[in-house]
Amino acid sequence: MAAMPVSSARPSGARVGVCRVGGGARAGVRTSAAASSAASSSLDLAGVSGGRVYNFSAGPACIYEDVLTTASSEMMNWENSGTSVMEMSHRGKEFMGIHAKAIADLRELLSIPDNYQVLFLQGGASLQFASIPLNLASAEDTADYVTTGSWGAKAIGEGKKFLKNANEAASTKSSGFTSIPATSEWSLSDDAKYVHICANETIQGVEFKTDVVPANGAPLIADMSSNFVSKPIDVSKYGIIYAGAQKNVGPAGLTVVIVRDDLIGNARADCPTMQNYAIMAENDSMYNTPPCYSIYMAGLVFDKLNKMGGLEAVEKVNIEKCAHIYDAIAGSDGFFNCPVDMTCRSAMNIPITIVNEDADKRAELEKAFIAEAGDLGMVALKGHRSVGGMRASIYNAMPIEGAEALAAFMKEFKAKHA
Repeated sequence: MAAMPVSSARPSGARVGVCRVGGGARAGVRTSAAASSAASSSLDLAGVSGGRVYNFSAGPACIYEDVLTTASSEMMNWENSGTSVMEMSHRGKEFMGIHAKAIADLRELLSIPDNYQVLFLQGGASLQFASIPLNLASAEDTADYVTTGSWGAKAIGEGKKFLKNANEAASTKSSGFTSIPATSEWSLSDDAKYVHICANETIQGVEFKTDVVPANGAPLIADMSSNFVSKPIDVSKYGIIYAGAQKNVGPAGLTVVIVRDDLIGNARADCPTMQNYAIMAENDSMYNTPPCYSIYMAGLVFDKLNKMGGLEAVEKVNIEKCAHIYDAIAGSDGFFNCPVDMTCRSAMNIPITIVNEDADKRAELEKAFIAEAGDLGMVALKGHRSVGGMRASIYNAMPIEGAEALAAFMKEFKAKHA
């Protein structure tokens, strides 16, 4: 199923309620600066549960509170086993059951075909940048890369270390990585072993809105770290999907790799054992000790998403959340801007800038925005150091109220500083 494009229009049924923002200090105690900012704000400061904040971090990111509550309740004694998941042998029946259920729930969630393996690995998406050429191509081979942001650039940079020809089939660097080139514009190689894309660029906020099919017939490899399980996709259109867990799935440490069977077993002789898909598949991802607790947490999230109604329901919520913020940008009379083309604006990561011809004034306003939002319990809004400005990361676990609160604050900030 193709994902719906994100626009500035609010989807039908979107809720506009009272904005609630958490306390500025993590323990629920405000600093004097936070108290002053709160006192001057018209926003309802009832707060989120337990003195928590709205965490817009790009990763590690917020996790569903009920998942955290479950994990907390099971921390000392998982299902009367007398031990924490952190202490379990990964070979024991208890953890083997946790591991198997997590895989089964992910298969259900993404409707993963039987001819794909689900691997729970380590090393993050960055290690997969090297693992992919080592498993799919020889040193003399060619692979195609489509570069639409910082992570795509890192992927091809790593590919160049292991391939005779890491061909950049398309790039939007010259336009500041603010768009995605049409597939008809990709200069693909006839002999490419694969075509690599980054499905959502966390830093630039650029997202592929549909599943694409390379014209040269090569397997499509997708880094989905920052939009994994945020919307339905057709897994059968991909050769490999990989994603770091620390954005939509749970704590850092786990890397999910979904790989088609025919792409397993082709690793180079010098491919490190821990990067060899065949060895990891043969050992059920347990050639060595896996990231047990991260797998457990991911399993709780997969179970929750299925119970929410699956990825169609998850996507509906995500579209509503991002619409609040994109609407606030569109309705700011040019005070705020999102540099990304309307056709590929991310539902997960929204870059925001303040428009001002005076660079010093612009920097001053953006600094004030981040500080004042933080005082009101909306944290981690600073843009990536490579692009500046602000960035709101609104992954699955960000509640709609968090997006509403940010949108309301943007309106108030604009009225105060325009």
